[in-house]
Amino acid sequence: MSEQTQEKVELGPEDRAPELVPLHAIFATDFVAILVPVTTANTIDEVAAAVAHHSEGRRVRALPYPKYVIHNGRRLPGDITVAEAGIQPLDHVAVEYDIPEGES
Repeated sequence: MSEQTQEKVELGPEDRAPELVPLHAIFATDFVAILVPVTTANTIDEVAAAVAHHSEGRRVRALPYPKYVIHNGRRLPGDITVAEAGIQPLDHVAVEYDIPEGES
């Protein structure tokens, strides 16, 4: 009998199937924190849109500005994924409007 050795290969976040990542989130000046389901494959821009969907135009006046996500005090680039950002299930994120200086 021959023995087969199996190597364990660690897959990077981009190589795995998307996994559900529920996030505790708050949008701009909303007073209601919400639980938002996203996946590890969602971009940060998609996370911002998902969070805003529940508040914008309901409890928060919609503004014509892009949105950004803050996680652990860091402003995240919109083109990276949830997995690349290191966001874990039930982490808290805040979504804010990117209002240019001098406008408000």
